[in-house]
This record gives sequence, structure tokens and C-alpha cells, in this order.
Amino acid sequence: MSRLQLALNVTDLEGSVAFYSKLFGVEPAKRRPGYANFAIAEPPLKLVLIEGEDEGDRDTRLDHLGVEVEDTAQVTAATERLKDAGLATFEENDTTCCYARQDKVWVHGPGREPWEVYVVKADADTFDKTPAPGADISGGCCIGGTATAAPAS
Repeated sequence: MSRLQLALNVTDLEGSVAFYSKLFGVEPAKRRPGYANFAIAEPPLKLVLIEGEDEGDRDTRLDHLGVEVEDTAQVTAATERLKDAGLATFEENDTTCCYARQDKVWVHGPGREPWEVYVVKADADTFDKTPAPGADISGGCCIGGTATAAPAS
């Protein structure tokens, strides 16, 4: 089953967890310092909360959007489909993000909003918590990188 992901930068993680627990009627599936995620069955949604700095206001900001898929083959298929459509992509394989090992591909929408198609290969509780060599998890996770131009068709 695929589900949409919505990742938000919040300045009040505890308040946000309390609000979204009430809104969706579920507790977070994962909690870490400065991070929480909800695996909501109905509607099928992965809601990720990333605690950010209070930059003078308390407004929540969009961090990124995503589609969680079941396996790496679906990430590979999405990568090829996006490239064939002429979209610029950025691939990250076997990366540590959101306290999990993932394969993913990034694209940016016309308003520069980052989208990822990703699979969780292993949760941090099941592997060495040291990030993969070269993994950049500054700012918590999911930084999206710079997309590279897709090959001309």
C-alpha cells in the first residue's frame, strides 16, 4: 500500500504531537528528539513533524511532501518514469533519513516544493544507528538535495 507523506517543520513539537494525536485519533508511530511521525491508516498518510528553530514566529512550515512505497523496485520505477517525463531528479540510495534507512528519488514542483518517492528499508531500531558513510542528516533529515537534469528524450 502506498501512502502520501506530509512533513512539517514545527516550532512546538509537543504541542503539535498533542494536536495531531487528537486530530487523527492516533499516537505517533515513532518519537525521537526533535522528531515524531504518525502512520495514519485513514486517510493513508505518513505525517512527519520535524522540530525547527523559532524564527520570530510560531507558524508551521512545509518541509517536504512524499509518497511512501512498499519496495525499492517501486522507487526505481518511479525514478525512470519521472526521468522519462523530463523531470529533474535526485536519487539517494541506502541513505539514513528520519531515523530509517531508505532508498528515494526527489523531484521539485513548479513552486520549488520538494517531493520524494521513498521506501523504508530498515528502521533505526533494527540497524546500527550510525548514518551510512556520506549520509547528510543535518537539520534532522530529508533535505532533498539538488535535482539533476533528466536526460533528453
